[in-house]
Amino acid sequence: MTVSKMTWRPQYRSSKFRHVFGKAATKESCYDGVPITRSVQDNNFCAANPRFLAVITECAGGGAFLVLSVHHTGKIDPLHPRVSGHRGNVLDIKWNPFNDFCIASCSEDTTVKVWEIPPHGVLKNLTVPWKELQGHSRRVGLIEWHPTANNILFSTAYDYQVMIWNLDCPEQVIKNPVRTIRHHTDVVLSMSFNTDGSVFATTCKDRKVRLMEPRSGNLLQEANCKTHKASKVMILGNMKMLLTSGTSRWNDRQIALWDQDDLSVPLLEENLDGSSGVIFPFYDPDTHMLYLAGKGDGNIRYYEISSEKPYLHYLTEYRSLSPQKGMGVMPKRGLDVSSCEVFRFYKLVTTKSLIEPLSMIVPRRSESYQEDIYPMTASNRPALTAEQWLSGIDKGPLLMSLKPGSQEPESFSDTKGLGSTLDSRRSQSRPGMLQLAYIQGQLETKDVKNDSDHTEGDRNRTPVSNGEDLALCSPPRTENELRMKFHKQQEEIRRLRELLNQRDVRIKQLELEIKNVKNSSQSSR
Repeated sequence: MTVSKMTWRPQYRSSKFRHVFGKAATKESCYDGVPITRSVQDNNFCAANPRFLAVITECAGGGAFLVLSVHHTGKIDPLHPRVSGHRGNVLDIKWNPFNDFCIASCSEDTTVKVWEIPPHGVLKNLTVPWKELQGHSRRVGLIEWHPTANNILFSTAYDYQVMIWNLDCPEQVIKNPVRTIRHHTDVVLSMSFNTDGSVFATTCKDRKVRLMEPRSGNLLQEANCKTHKASKVMILGNMKMLLTSGTSRWNDRQIALWDQDDLSVPLLEENLDGSSGVIFPFYDPDTHMLYLAGKGDGNIRYYEISSEKPYLHYLTEYRSLSPQKGMGVMPKRGLDVSSCEVFRFYKLVTTKSLIEPLSMIVPRRSESYQEDIYPMTASNRPALTAEQWLSGIDKGPLLMSLKPGSQEPESFSDTKGLGSTLDSRRSQSRPGMLQLAYIQGQLETKDVKNDSDHTEGDRNRTPVSNGEDLALCSPPRTENELRMKFHKQQEEIRRLRELLNQRDVRIKQLELEIKNVKNSSQSSR
């Protein structure tokens, strides 16, 4: 009789993000001397895009927020111009995902305002908004942009209503939202959309989680779990799951995972600790990583989400002695792919009046582009116009590659009529792609009106080199940096000369066309 040996093998889970670590920026790369708001609202108070960083500030008499270039690090001038058109404290700010020069803000003065930021940044106090939305009867606490439709904005206030606004209209003051949703019995605490924006979830002060269809306003599902009191909600991309953060029956901080098709019972509940600060969840649908940052904490926990049990896989946590009041997040198109950065926070440290960039990095030995950690991601081009979305069309986001030098494919059928005058004059591209390539493509169009619009927009723009506005770059610190910037500027000058030559040819063509029209009209007489 033979006895078979049984060998014990530990069950390791393979993951390329197992060793992700957080790297805080140096003191020189932080934003120092920022008078961060002392508001007790449970919002992020900060918003970022590849060009600008916006943060709500403390001020007397009305509300204001700062808009800084992302390259404007170091000590901030206490007299730096602000966006200061609100009569009450600003409670939330969000950048338009399809226009890096457009930002929305909401305030205690019951209004939502949409601002057009100049290409060089805010050089003087900005008090006149591009659009003003008047419809709420009490202070507006939260705003969100639609993830795929252009110029669709959601707002919710202390009047318990969610309002949907269409900004594609000629009026500067908009008083009538396209839809008002009245399912909530208390203040809405958070909102989150699925990938194509066809449904959105909310948490409310009554501790219920609601899943709704935005266009019709229909309530699809409602969760009321006695063992979990939800304060923040996040729809996890296309995984058909929701994540909520809140407290347990015993007031421990807790997160819960829910099946999007059945909110009767959570799939998973996990207690974190006994602290009292609100947990802010951040989800990266490209890497399926979940980050949990507690208000007043110094640490950030991160997990990996899977569609099968046990669903939640703890990775590790970033620890710091500096407590965070809020967190801004850089879109994926603004990350530094050369250092394998997969997520970037902007951490508000009120005790030091400091904004500290924090990069989450996947350690790799190779310096080449790592395609396995950078799949195609949502681009800065809208998939739908506001009119198309309101007519009942749903469409997922247009995707782009983060590979340096790769260009996002332009499709006329996708981009035709995709924006207001603000967006058509200021088309965006991700860092690493020159704006001039876009301008040269637009010169091939035969529509005279569009050509004049782009000409006006280009006069207001600064040249872009390697994703940086030349007027906003920090000065070079070493001789090598100076030499590199010199060569970049020489290349930029060469391209601008080519552009001017093309413009001269275009002008001559238009002059000839005008002469031909005049001659034909005179001969017909």
